[in-house]
Amino acid sequence: MDMKAVVEVGAKEIVVQELPTPEIQADEVLMKVRANGLCTNDFRDYAGESDYTFPRVGGHEFSGEIVRIGSKVDSDHFNVGDHVVKYIIPNCGECHYCKTGRPNLCNKVYTSTTFQNPDGISGFFGLAQYIAVKSKDLYKYPKEIPYTKSAFTEPVACVVNSVEKAGIALGQDVLIIGGGVMGLLHVQLAKLRGARVIVSEPNKDRQELAQNLGADITFDPTEGDAIEFVKQQTEGRGAEIVFNTTANPNVAQQALDFTAKGGRTLMFSSMHPNEPVPTDMGAVHSQERTITGTVSPTIATFYRATQLIAKGLVDVETLLDKTFNYTDATEAFEYGARPETLKTMITFD
Repeated sequence: MDMKAVVEVGAKEIVVQELPTPEIQADEVLMKVRANGLCTNDFRDYAGESDYTFPRVGGHEFSGEIVRIGSKVDSDHFNVGDHVVKYIIPNCGECHYCKTGRPNLCNKVYTSTTFQNPDGISGFFGLAQYIAVKSKDLYKYPKEIPYTKSAFTEPVACVVNSVEKAGIALGQDVLIIGGGVMGLLHVQLAKLRGARVIVSEPNKDRQELAQNLGADITFDPTEGDAIEFVKQQTEGRGAEIVFNTTANPNVAQQALDFTAKGGRTLMFSSMHPNEPVPTDMGAVHSQERTITGTVSPTIATFYRATQLIAKGLVDVETLLDKTFNYTDATEAFEYGARPETLKTMITFD
């Protein structure tokens, strides 16, 4: 039996092809994909701006249901008909980072066939109708949760990783740079941590959306002295925690300037282009500032994300912009790549 898959055959070249439906092993289930969210990295892949091999079946923010189950899968945990999501990092489970609870930093991730497969098809395969999944990588959702909500698990898990790494304390001032999907998820989780949240975002509609989702203060960084504005809101200190959710190296520099003495600056987004950012190391030393990055979800933060979504503790529905059927995948990529959009999803029948 064959299945349909959205295959990137080159830069801005997408075709819907028939591929063999995966055969499952004893410790696997066959998952029917129902919804898949598109993220910035998907759009970079589509534009040919990544160094991953073509042909490629992307899509790593996916949800679906179990339609077949392997003989060694524990029926106390998973059964046909369950609604599930998959932990998507192709970590080896054997290296130093996997063994110390940081599978998102696994040495083997970027050399895996998920990214480099010159003799076959690379990708996470969330844009295929079916995928074989090890049961250990599955997370279950209540069946009343729509697939378009559970498909937010991976981005929420990335933000859980970020917010937990920040160590936000009750009553702290947190600045979030950027009011896109990831910035707005940071708003919600920082509020759950008991912070006062300030958002730097030039788009007025996104400022309003940030306020609706819990932001206490929003401002346009292109109007006036943004650094001085934040200091005025924080008794001259700057923000104790700063999350940069944008890819612009110039904004990364500004993120450091927003940060108070003793504060933490977290680089959540990958830089694009990845240009060096000047850093005042004297201030890092004398003001005890911490600069760090966060990348991808871990196994634990993926689970926390399922709990946040399933229990209604985070609003993802507001962030869903538009859905497209997989037969309209090119239109979906073109639409979602526009900077004014929020989350675009591709759905399967």
